[in-house]
Amino acid sequence: MSFERKKILVLGAGYAGLQMVSDLQKKLSFQDADITLINKNEYHYESTWLHETAAGTMEWQDGVYPINKVIDAQKVVFVPAEVTAINKDEQTVETTHGNFDYDILVVALGFESETFGIDGMADHAHSIVNPQTAVKAYREIEENIANYKRSNDQKDLSILVGGAGFTGIEYLGELVESVPELCEKYGVDYNKVNITCVEAAPKMLPMFPENLVQYAMKFLEDRGVKFMVNTPIVAANEDGFVVEVNDEKQQLEANSVIWTAGVRGSKLMDETFEGVKRGRLVVEPDLTAKGYDNIYVIGDVAAVMNGEGENARPYPTTAQIAMQLGEHTAKNIELTLKGEKKEPFVFSDKGTVCSLGSNDGIGLVLGREIKGKKAAFMKRVVDTRAVFKIGGPLLAYSKGKMF
Repeated sequence: MSFERKKILVLGAGYAGLQMVSDLQKKLSFQDADITLINKNEYHYESTWLHETAAGTMEWQDGVYPINKVIDAQKVVFVPAEVTAINKDEQTVETTHGNFDYDILVVALGFESETFGIDGMADHAHSIVNPQTAVKAYREIEENIANYKRSNDQKDLSILVGGAGFTGIEYLGELVESVPELCEKYGVDYNKVNITCVEAAPKMLPMFPENLVQYAMKFLEDRGVKFMVNTPIVAANEDGFVVEVNDEKQQLEANSVIWTAGVRGSKLMDETFEGVKRGRLVVEPDLTAKGYDNIYVIGDVAAVMNGEGENARPYPTTAQIAMQLGEHTAKNIELTLKGEKKEPFVFSDKGTVCSLGSNDGIGLVLGREIKGKKAAFMKRVVDTRAVFKIGGPLLAYSKGKMF
């Protein structure tokens, strides 16, 4: 098999980017292409596990692994650097470690927190977007609970969580495990703790049927979580959230404030491409950027449509689809190098599982509803499979959740 040697540049080592590199290095020999992977950190972190670190049920080190454990150094050059600009017409990329040119570019720059313009949210609430922010969120909760014995301030035992989406619910599931342990550690009555989740939408977890949503709500409410659904957050301040109830503003007070309700693609997307919304670019069926058949856009910066026409909507940005995008991009690059026609992406939905702590959860897997311990087991399978697909059996054994 003869290939035309090309420079392939990959930006980002999240689920999409690292899966793409992992697959591509197996398809090509070191003589077929120059592959360079650029990522801000020298490690990959499992972003779907960050809520566990933020709740204190997982050490941050357990949710990361070195990128060098995945890549084949004979085929891929890894550069730890931050991307600062993409010059798509000049086919160059600027980074904090110098400039790089390319023949084929894969943009997989990942996500950032999105506050939807809510006044004060960025300044007064913790987001959960990387291991560092997750650790800060947990440390604040622990410090406030420890401080309560001295302050006797109810705000130290109050936790506000903004958003009852997937991340918010999984985070709450971890909190109702970890906070009782913290209370026991510092001699505080857990019954005095207030955990309140505020959600602007009329329904939480829209990807699940109502009976599973009710199961999750009851599970969390039985463990002390209070829900304020259909309640917009209009501001965040040093005291907590300002919400709107019956057209009137109301102050919710807490010293621990966590924002889980929104993410967007990298802001670099807005600076590089036209038509970007919330950091996401609508891609062509083969996952390239319109007008640039040598630039692939995948992961959280891509809006992959579920059809054509006015009724088409982008698929949710999940680890499942990100990894499939990475696999498909590797396949299309191989086809390009062989001089063959690229193929359109088709999403294969294997289902969704939402954990409620370590021993419970809800899910839709291959069209079947599951809940309880079955869902918790399936979540561990899903998490371990993700590590296995990118890094192989040894990495799955050391970092997965099944062993």
